[in-house]
Amino acid sequence: MEVSLRQITKDNYEAVCELDVSKEQEEYVACNMWSLVESMFNDGYETRAIYLEKEPVGFFMWAKESITKVSIWRFMIDHKHQKNGIGRKALDLALAEIKQLANLKEIEICYNPKNPVAKEFYSSFGFVEVGMDEDNEDMLAVISI
Repeated sequence: MEVSLRQITKDNYEAVCELDVSKEQEEYVACNMWSLVESMFNDGYETRAIYLEKEPVGFFMWAKESITKVSIWRFMIDHKHQKNGIGRKALDLALAEIKQLANLKEIEICYNPKNPVAKEFYSSFGFVEVGMDEDNEDMLAVISI
């Protein structure tokens, strides 16, 4: 099973927009279509389709917050492809790509603090919880470079 990250283009954006998480996850994950629109009108936003072989199965979006900090804002795997290790491989690829940025000192991600699976998953990549975000809704975790 080859997992890869690819640019989102006119050839694959519709397939990316059709990806869905499970019903239980919907309240935690923004719509891919909205995220793509957001990325088109804001500088420093990067989007990637997560592919399994030749099929888009997930989505990433990150934003360059400053010259030294990147925030991962969106990360989803379609419900039909979850629990197969795709997310782990995809996050590894995304982190490797993000770490190529010059002057990078920090990568951050937010998640629901009531989600123990997220905490364990992200900490396995080196993310360390630093407290709640400014809205006091999500846990903020960072990797220092």
